[in-house]
Amino acid sequence: MGFLAYAATDIGKPLESFEYDPGQLGLDEVEIDVDYCGLCHSDLSMVDNDWGMSRYPLVPGHEVVGRVAALGEQVKHLKLGQKVGLGWRARSCMVCDQCMTGNHHRCPQGVDTIVGRNGGFANKVRCQGAWAIPIPETVDFAKAGPLFCGGLTVFNPLILSHLSPMGHVAVVGIGGLGHMALKFAKAWGCEVTAFSTSPDKEAEAKSMGAHHFLNSRDEEALASAAGKFDMVLVTVNVMLDWDAYVNLLKPGGRLHIVGAISKFEATWFPVIGGERTIGGSPIGSPALANQMLDFSGRHEIAPKVEEFPMSKINDALEHLKSGKARYRIVLKNDF
Repeated sequence: MGFLAYAATDIGKPLESFEYDPGQLGLDEVEIDVDYCGLCHSDLSMVDNDWGMSRYPLVPGHEVVGRVAALGEQVKHLKLGQKVGLGWRARSCMVCDQCMTGNHHRCPQGVDTIVGRNGGFANKVRCQGAWAIPIPETVDFAKAGPLFCGGLTVFNPLILSHLSPMGHVAVVGIGGLGHMALKFAKAWGCEVTAFSTSPDKEAEAKSMGAHHFLNSRDEEALASAAGKFDMVLVTVNVMLDWDAYVNLLKPGGRLHIVGAISKFEATWFPVIGGERTIGGSPIGSPALANQMLDFSGRHEIAPKVEEFPMSKINDALEHLKSGKARYRIVLKNDF
């Protein structure tokens, strides 16, 4: 019997039942019985081919949590039945300079979970053993899926920026990524300010870790915060007044963008004069994923999720498209 899944057959089409034969399990591969899979905005972008790299039929789903169902002969560090997670990346070459220095997520030959292969909106999914990340018992299994993409995406900047626990951090956008960034930054020890265009999110943002809240449509409020932050973490995928956000940084501060914006343009002299940096990052390596999960378990960090049965995937997609998700969606396998 093949794998059972939900697939888009063309650009923007509703997902429908799909069965496929995965072939023989590779020597370095793991087969995972899917229990839950997060629904990320990147899944929607792939269904709609927003990035021009989708191939149909397309089985989305790259925030997988489940149990090891089968092991390739070379996989010795996992055991059958073990709880694991799988995020955006499913394979790396293990021998290039990036892999050999621990940056497997930057591998030029890397393979992504839903790019040219079938993802986790299914009863089973496969990946290279190194990318099946063990889930600690301290992490809420049912809510863990979004940690493997969104969580890792906002945890990585804390490491890359060498952020002090005494740092002042602004999180721009309090949505699927931003709400987790608030939790991580607060647990890191930072003073955290939430920036949002939705004033109605203030109380919730503060309950999730923000010490302060600023309406980012208020130009005077933006100007009043100039020079206050060691890091401004942008989690939205829309164009902003980048000069205004560079202006928020202290000298030596970092503007870090994890939202999938189309381009970046800013006046450069304030960057040079203040020794400020502009950066971005994707997910993270398997080692970083392990650290993120350990940190999440230690500080009881979990995304705020809404659960749908996987059979209601198209309802869940519409809920995400409408902007009503608060804050991540998780699909429960009901095949």
